[in-house]
Amino acid sequence: MGKNFGDLAKIRHVVTYSISPFEQRAFPNYFSKGIPNVWRRFTASVFKVAPPMVLMYLTYTWGNHAYEEGKRKNPADFENDQ
Repeated sequence: MGKNFGDLAKIRHVVTYSISPFEQRAFPNYFSKGIPNVWRRFTASVFKVAPPMVLMYLTYTWGNHAYEEGKRKNPADFENDQ
């Protein structure tokens, strides 16, 4: 009953390590490895993601433009009205 949550069971052949939160560094290698890794992942996926997004945007704007044109009245239809 006096065991901590992490010591509830003993599992053989499993070694666990822990470190105090006060000993950890919050952002290790953030500028030297983190930002270049983000740039590498962005450039690797931009050519997979951007073309469908551009295509969907163009389709959306074309559809809205066609809808707005369809709502307008054609003045030639009303030339002979009295």
